[in-house]
Amino acid sequence: MKKISILGTTGSIGTQTLDVLRKDRENFKLIGISANSNVEKLLKIVEEFKPLYAVVTQKEAYLKFKEYFRNKNANLEILFGTEGLNTIASLPEIDMVVTSVMGMSGLVPTIRAIEAGKDIALANKETLVVGGELVKKLVKKNNVNLIPVDSEHSAIFQCLQGNEDSDIEKILITASGGPFRGKNRKELLNVTVQQALRHPKWHMGKKITVDSATLMNKGLEVIEAHWLFDLPYEKIKVVVHPESIVHSMVEYKDGSVIAQLASTDMRLPIQYALYYPKRGELVVDRLNFYNLKNLTFEKPDIDTFKPLKLAYEAGKIGGTMPAILNCANEEAVELFLLNKIKFLDIGYIVEMCMNKFPPKNNFQLEDLLHIEIKVKEYVKTKFGR
Repeated sequence: MKKISILGTTGSIGTQTLDVLRKDRENFKLIGISANSNVEKLLKIVEEFKPLYAVVTQKEAYLKFKEYFRNKNANLEILFGTEGLNTIASLPEIDMVVTSVMGMSGLVPTIRAIEAGKDIALANKETLVVGGELVKKLVKKNNVNLIPVDSEHSAIFQCLQGNEDSDIEKILITASGGPFRGKNRKELLNVTVQQALRHPKWHMGKKITVDSATLMNKGLEVIEAHWLFDLPYEKIKVVVHPESIVHSMVEYKDGSVIAQLASTDMRLPIQYALYYPKRGELVVDRLNFYNLKNLTFEKPDIDTFKPLKLAYEAGKIGGTMPAILNCANEEAVELFLLNKIKFLDIGYIVEMCMNKFPPKNNFQLEDLLHIEIKVKEYVKTKFGR
């Protein structure tokens, strides 16, 4: 039986991971769970899966959750904050950690899990975007599996099985294009938060949905792919594919292109990571090729959707520049969701921060945490009004 901790259990990826676990209770046991503030949902998960540890990272919600269990004889240890996440990520009894918390908050717990020798089902792209160099060294040192959960990286991972890295010509990461595909900068001047959150294919959290609208999400995936697959940025391409049937592709030196196709459902890449190197049973609708009409592929518009271009630049500069890019984007997206800046300001703020903060090479974890504080405080002070 594989014992699992899920960081970010009440979010989109966490919820769908629970769907996968429900279908195979004989082979999986949920040991640790976490939430930011959704106590009601966390209580239902505790009742159903009977985990041994639960973490709440928002103080008021933690106190509320702890009070609920005060007079109950429950076999549950309740933990708080980042230290709680670090604990359930490194428990001696667990085999794998599903990292699906959003943003920089997933970096330290993922590192602690790797240091403890745990396999990682990685759904927190910021871990590699910000700390890829550190994380890859630790993965190698501790001999753990780092298995991608993002549908695009899972697709590439699957397409690489049984092939030599030296035979790769390039990888092609597909993008839906988001809600504003085909629009120019003039048409995006006054888009609303509600419009940005209407993703045509995926149901996700607000931050990642806005990132999909700006194409920053795809930029972060490019940097993540660089570290996952040890490829130079020149061999990582983005292809807009609005149908979201082809989840990504690998082109080999002989001209062959291997693609992974499936229904638009995150439970498949989640299941692949949990079962790796084996495959599980069917958890998604099968593709009916007789009903498929057109599969469209387009070049991304990096002038209109500048964050994708900036992500390539940050990745090539290296050092702490991807961390600067990511932290500036996180804070800018938050301001946009609060209606304090406009949609196109997100890219402008990211570029400004990349020009203001010099990157550092040979960095440590503490440097990344310091950058997060400095960059976010700068964006908040200058644009938060």
